[in-house]
Amino acid sequence: MKVLVSGASGMVGTALTRKLNSEGHNVTPLRRSNSNQSTDPNWDPASERIDLSHGGPWDAVVHLAGENIAAGRWTDKLKRAIRDSRVNGTRLLCNALAKSEHKPAVIVCASAVGYYGDSGDVELNEDSPSGDGFLPTVCREWEAAAQPARDAGIRVVHMRIGVVLGREGGALAKMLTPFKLGAGGILGNGKQYMSWITLNDVVRAMIYAINTESLVGPVNAVAPNPVTNRTFTKALGRALKRPTIVPMPAFAARMAFGEMADALLLSSIRVVPDRLVHAGFEFDHPSIDGAFASILK
Repeated sequence: MKVLVSGASGMVGTALTRKLNSEGHNVTPLRRSNSNQSTDPNWDPASERIDLSHGGPWDAVVHLAGENIAAGRWTDKLKRAIRDSRVNGTRLLCNALAKSEHKPAVIVCASAVGYYGDSGDVELNEDSPSGDGFLPTVCREWEAAAQPARDAGIRVVHMRIGVVLGREGGALAKMLTPFKLGAGGILGNGKQYMSWITLNDVVRAMIYAINTESLVGPVNAVAPNPVTNRTFTKALGRALKRPTIVPMPAFAARMAFGEMADALLLSSIRVVPDRLVHAGFEFDHPSIDGAFASILK
């Protein structure tokens, strides 16, 4: 199988590429370039330029590219970059695929559980409504931007990804040092739900989505057992054999991270992977304790 991957240099993209290659598939990265001289598939979403004339056709496309939402405090400039890199990039890629002579059978597009917004203790599946605020709005526009591919008959899967846990990067990598130093603790009141998934399982879920024709539209890429921040914190402390007695109150999180604190750290999003489970996908790491045991061994 030939697969085109955008965002191939990120944590998930790197792991996905490695896994696909190990299974004997042919992976082509969609590289960023502002030049038309490249002999690889390349694009520059900011200038709305894309060249897919090299390396194809592809059986599947996995679209992961987008500005890091935790790159810093959410200034107006960064929020525009977060939104535009996802919405405009997805529209650009899907328009190009729709117009190509040899279309892929499927495109798996990254989305996020931020689609649902802060929902307290309510259990959310793929049919649950979107929430209010910056991230839910971005996620709705992000998913809608794939419409050209749908109109062209390409199967589109929106992977609504939770917090990805891996040593290679992301949220867990940032937590390890303070937790190892005994400076970890709950965020806010610790009652907010976290929808998480291991790096291994999110890669496996994406490949499963490529190969499973019944998976269309939104698919929650989260482990089947979301946990509260308190449970997550205590589990990480147990795995590292370190105390977790240094909490970060909500006001301190807001002072440190601004608007991002409410959207990413203090909001409660309790998501379950109904469509993956009903399609027969089996998680290697369904529990948070098992996930930490595997990742931190």
